[in-house]
Formats: sequence, C-alpha cells, structure tokens
Amino acid sequence: MYRGKSITELRSLLDSSEVTAEELFSDANTLAHRFQEDYNSFVTILDTMKYKKRDSLLDGICYALKDNFSTNGILTTASSNILKDYVPVYDATVVRKLKNAGAILLGKTVLDELAMGGTGTTGHTGVVCNPWDKKRMIGGSSAGSCACVALGIVPFSIGSDTGDSVRKPAAFGGVVGFKPTYGRISRYGLFAFASSLDHVAMFTRNVLDAAIVTDVLKGKDPHDMTTLANDEKNYVSLLNQDVKGKKLFYVKEICGIDVMEQSDDLELKETLARFHEVLDNIRKEGFEIEEVSIRKELLEAIYPSYMSISCAEATSNNSNLTGILFGPRGEGDTIEEIMFDARTKGFSEFIKRRFVLGSYILQKENQEKLFLNAQRVRRMLVDQMNQFFQKYDAMIAPCSGGPAPYFDATSEKLSDRYLILENHLAIGNFGGFPSITLPYGFVQDMPVGLNITGRVCEDDLVLAIASHIEEITGMKDLYCKVGE
Repeated sequence: MYRGKSITELRSLLDSSEVTAEELFSDANTLAHRFQEDYNSFVTILDTMKYKKRDSLLDGICYALKDNFSTNGILTTASSNILKDYVPVYDATVVRKLKNAGAILLGKTVLDELAMGGTGTTGHTGVVCNPWDKKRMIGGSSAGSCACVALGIVPFSIGSDTGDSVRKPAAFGGVVGFKPTYGRISRYGLFAFASSLDHVAMFTRNVLDAAIVTDVLKGKDPHDMTTLANDEKNYVSLLNQDVKGKKLFYVKEICGIDVMEQSDDLELKETLARFHEVLDNIRKEGFEIEEVSIRKELLEAIYPSYMSISCAEATSNNSNLTGILFGPRGEGDTIEEIMFDARTKGFSEFIKRRFVLGSYILQKENQEKLFLNAQRVRRMLVDQMNQFFQKYDAMIAPCSGGPAPYFDATSEKLSDRYLILENHLAIGNFGGFPSITLPYGFVQDMPVGLNITGRVCEDDLVLAIASHIEEITGMKDLYCKVGE
C-alpha cells in the first residue's frame, strides 16, 4: 500500500494521520518477507517494531541498515561466517542518531563479505539479485541496502562506501546514492574495511531525501576522531540555492566522445551517448560544462592502487577476527593452530586472497614498491582533482560503462572500460570528496546512473547541483514495480 513512497511522501501521510508508524512498519515488514526469497536483501528482518516518537522529518519512517554497522542486541554478521553469531552490545553512532530521530529499523541487509567486493555475490547468506532483472547483479558491497530501496520496501537505507560500494549499486538499481565528505558522518560502530577510504553513505528515492538523512546524521562525534565539526548548514533548505552558471567538467579519457566512437562495446556506446545527451540538456539549463584531460596511465592506476591500499588496511583492520576474540573457536593445540583453523573455515576464498595480498603488500621489503607507490598515485589523483576544483564546481561522469552486468558476464580486466570507467568512482574515496549518483536513463531496459563529485566540505553544493539535474532528467522517485 505504501510501497515505493519517498520520505517526504510518507512524512505528509504521517503528519495528516492518514497512516501510523505501526502501519508503515507492518507494510514494510510484509514486503521484506515477500521479496526475500527472490532477491535476498536481508540477513535479518525485524518483526517487532522499536519506536519512540520524535520531532523529526524521519519520525515513524522505516529504514534498512547494512549488516556491518553495530546494533545493540541485534545480530551483526558483516555477511561473514566468522561473525555469523555475533551480537554487539552497543549501537553505531549512525544507529543511535536515527533512533533519536524516530526512524524505525526494519532489518539488517546483505553485503559482500566484510564489505570487500562489488558484486553482491559473496555474502554468507547468498547472492543478492537486481530487482530490475534477477539475472543481473545489483553491485556491491552494499547490495542488500540498495536492493531493498530499489524494490520500494523502504524509502532509505544506510550503507558504506569504500571505493564505490553505494554509488555504483545505486546506478544499477535506479536510485540515489550519496557519499558525503569524509568525516561528515561518524564511522563509530562501522566495521572497518579500509579506514582511510571508508565513508558512511545512503540510498534514497531522490536527492531531497538524501539531504534529509544527511542533516540527521552529520556532525562531530567524540568516538570518531576523524569526524568533522558540524558545518551548521541545513542541506534541505540549501537544495534551492542558485546553481545556474555553475561550472562542471568531465574527463575526456573517462567518458569523452572519442571513448564512445572508438569502442566496439555496444553497451558502452549507448551509455555514453545517453550521457552526452544529458550533458546537452544540462547546458541548456544554464550550466557550463567543459572537457578536461587526465593522463591515461594515471587513470589506469586507480584500480591497482585502490586494491593495494584497501587490502593492506583490511588485513590490519580485520586482524582481530581470530576465533578467539571474535568468531567460532577454531580447533588446535596452540593459539596459532586455533587461529589458523578459525580463519581458514571462517573466511571465503575471496576474502582469504585479499588478506594474503594485504599481508604481502605490508611486508617490509614490499611496502615501498606496492603500498607507498599506491599512496603516491592516490596523492597525484587528489592533487589533480583539487586543481580542477579551482576552476570548476564539480565533476560529472557516468558511473559505469553500462547497466548492471549479468551474473555470468565475463570482463576483460585490462580493458579501458574495466580499469577506468568501472573504477573511477574510487577517486571520490581517495580524496574524501562528496559524491552522489542519480539515475539518468535506461540502457537495455536497465537503469544507468551519473555521478556528481565536488569539493571537500561542499556537500550542500553537490546536493543542490544533483537536485537541479534530477529535475532536468525527470528521473526521480524510481523503484522497480516487480510484483505489482
């Protein structure tokens, strides 16, 4: 009955007493159970509502939470067998703030194991399917958080974004995905993957809803030393700021006309053709858009640099998952044997490969060549972006080279599309830049998304630009109406 409605639509219904919070929870709970077998969005669906009325735009609104955020008394697995029985004794700051705003937790969502991966296929409870086509991926790692918003079960969900883990699934699911500036939202209680890259992020039905959620979550947290002081801005009210005349740039080597014309990839050609059509429409509404260039060799280094940094940090951050402090106790006569057995049984092959790679990168003899060189690439890219931001207000780009891939799709790992177009969103994590994805059309009857990335601490401007572009494209409040 209330499926697919946005936060603002539900707020109006609640305020006019046309619906109660209890009715919204019951409706969302029914939908969650109904779609669980086909799409596998949830690790845990809560059947009992915990709610205390508050004076907030989120009061009485249901949401879903990625299962790598700590929830007091509620199973929190990070979609890994080593944490399959873990129940925390405290709430993440994000959870506490949402609870204080009267938002109602519906359930914990499936992710790629320990948030490492971009397919939605490695969670210990199974594969997450794309609501628009069950034969396709929804992306990851925040797979379940995206799918439940794309299905219209909840109007918003919380995820984490380390390389593109919210913004890429948002593109594949036809919803909005927003990653604020690094430190804008506390990471306290979020299981760390790569601490220098991790961001709390969200999926919503439209840009306005993303501003509403960010206004609730942002602010300084004494439990997280990386958090920024509250900027005292109200992002909702600033959505209407005048953005005509703002200057945007796109990178020739990522999404220029030459990339489209020289490719034999039909998906890529159609995706970029639609992207440049949108650019023309944006120009007509008063934006200035120019093409810039970044050395191709530097762009090709994004993915290996991201892997080197993230695997190294993940190996360190997850060293506590030993089967002693956390996880099922392994077998063995010594501490080393117990740890070896627990980690062998508790992690998938994919995760073990990442930890082996991270350990290798961190070895003293390899740090200069692998880890420190990756950090140098990161710095070069961030410096290049900041140089562009002296002249331009934001970067605009398609999120990927096509719609969501099929589960059995093969990709050429050394192709330009894979190395550059499928991985450029990591630049937003390298620099901590605010970055938002929103749908701009369909390719092969599947949604595709564009991305806006702006200067650090200019979250309000990024949201305002995205809101204006959303009006131009008319692509807002989408959800997959399967089953209706």
